[in-house]
Amino acid sequence: MPWLDLLLGFTLCITAGLALIARDMFRAVIMFIVFGLLMAVAWVRLQAPDIALAEAAIGAGLTGVLLLDTLGYLRRPFGSRVDDPEDRS
Repeated sequence: MPWLDLLLGFTLCITAGLALIARDMFRAVIMFIVFGLLMAVAWVRLQAPDIALAEAAIGAGLTGVLLLDTLGYLRRPFGSRVDDPEDRS
């Protein structure tokens, strides 16, 4: 199915471009996660399931979660802490 491979390659290029030019950090992280999942599909199409599994678990999964967590820390007001007892109401 060469049309599927062409579509996958085109979608990978578009997703990578959208992740690079996104102005909103949340959108860029989501595009990065989608790119990682599409890359895992590309590795499956290349008959490399071990690399596909590693890409899905590490590239899209773990790295995506860490980036989303970091984005949550960056959106907090400067100087506020999660475990600050004075902030509790």
